[in-house]
Amino acid sequence: MSFARPLLRAVARPQVLAPIRGAARRTYSSAPAAKSNGGLYAGLAAAAAAGGAGYYLYTQGQLGPLNDKIARPTIFKPTFEDYQKVYNDIAEILEDNDFDDGSYGPILLRLGWHASGTYDKDTKTGGSNGATMRFAPESDHGANAGLKVARDRIESVKAKHPWISYSDLWILGAVCAIQEMGGPKIPYRPGRSDKDVAACTPDGRLPDAAQAQDHLRNIFYRMGFNDQEIVALAGAHALGRCHKDRSGYDGPWTFSPTMLTNDFYQLLLNEKWNWKKWNGPKQYEDKKTKSLMMLPADMALVNDKAFRKYVEIYAKDQDAFFKDFSAVCVKLFELGVPFAEGQESWTFKATTD
Repeated sequence: MSFARPLLRAVARPQVLAPIRGAARRTYSSAPAAKSNGGLYAGLAAAAAAGGAGYYLYTQGQLGPLNDKIARPTIFKPTFEDYQKVYNDIAEILEDNDFDDGSYGPILLRLGWHASGTYDKDTKTGGSNGATMRFAPESDHGANAGLKVARDRIESVKAKHPWISYSDLWILGAVCAIQEMGGPKIPYRPGRSDKDVAACTPDGRLPDAAQAQDHLRNIFYRMGFNDQEIVALAGAHALGRCHKDRSGYDGPWTFSPTMLTNDFYQLLLNEKWNWKKWNGPKQYEDKKTKSLMMLPADMALVNDKAFRKYVEIYAKDQDAFFKDFSAVCVKLFELGVPFAEGQESWTFKATTD
């Protein structure tokens, strides 16, 4: 491998970070990112073959009798402490009284979920390794409507820590959101690398809220989940709300949409749900307050006998829900990721601990 060009650049512009091979500037666009123009950090690139665990940077050194300054490669291998700093910076951007219910946590969790939920176990395509939602057509898929808000929100953290891949950042954002909103600890393994537009997945791999149990099983079995795991993942609907201008649906699932609890299951079982009379898509509203909603896919969890037994377990026991939710989130976030051998999982300290 020749380092001739990076060396020449370093002579003219010392301390500029440059990659071993040309790297694309990461942007949100409908086409592959353009070539770097040599700006600061633009040349930072993952170099380790095992999923981005190590990164080549160029540092100034001395060489030769003329004592000329040149760039010579060193390897930066981020540690647990480096990722904890990223976690802390994500936690700092969660709260915002001008956004939804005062937190970006639910939409950052949705970003990580939808980036991961495209995985196909048979073709081994999709999943969180790639962050291909940065590009159209995947960014324009109906299930991803509104997620540009989350991608834009976390961009300031990416700018502060340019060494982390978008793929790892989005999943760490979801982990942070869960923990900061009162949920269980979610073990996290780094090692995802970004891909280009060619790796975008086809539409239709994410759940359709208008469908029932057969559809849910088709979608989640394709990823490798069973009935219990499907119901455990659905507990994320304790968080956030639907928006009429995005999904077409409207309203929160629970009375505390920024705190992860087992309320979603309790409400499914204990409230009386009627069809909402409005000009939008079919959804349910609670009879008592008419302020909560459930989707047809949510109601399938109590209408299907095999699903319902897990709804009943989680409605009675939040600890059981948290335990299973943590395990299934780890599985979801790691689908198809080629982690380096021996890469350990880390559990980050929440700012509320």
